[in-house]
Amino acid sequence: MRGLVATLFAVSGAGLAAVAGIGLLRLRGFFARIHVATKPGVLGLVLVAIAAVVAHPSVGLASRLLLVIAFQLMTAPVAAHMIGRAAYTKRIGREDLLRNDLGADRDELDG
Repeated sequence: MRGLVATLFAVSGAGLAAVAGIGLLRLRGFFARIHVATKPGVLGLVLVAIAAVVAHPSVGLASRLLLVIAFQLMTAPVAAHMIGRAAYTKRIGREDLLRNDLGADRDELDG
C-alpha cells in the first residue's frame, strides 16, 4: 500500500514538472512563463519529495527533504518576483497588461 501511495505522489509530481516544462515552451507571455515556471514546478518537487519519504521513511531523509522543500518555497517566489519586477521596469511584455499602481514612484524604478 505504501508503494502505491508513493507512486501516486511521484507520478503526480512528475506530471506537474512536465506541465511546467511544456508551459515554458508553449506560453507566449513573459509573465505567464514566470508563473508556470514557479507554481507547478514547486508543487511537483514537493510531491516527489513526499513520495520519497513515503517510499523510504527515515528521519534523516525526511529532514533533508524538508530543508529542500523549505528552501524551494522561500526562493522560488522571490526569484519570480524579482524577475517580474525587472521585466516591469524594462517594460518587457504587453503594455496593455502592465498596470502602474505606484504612480509617480514608477519613474524611480527605472533609475
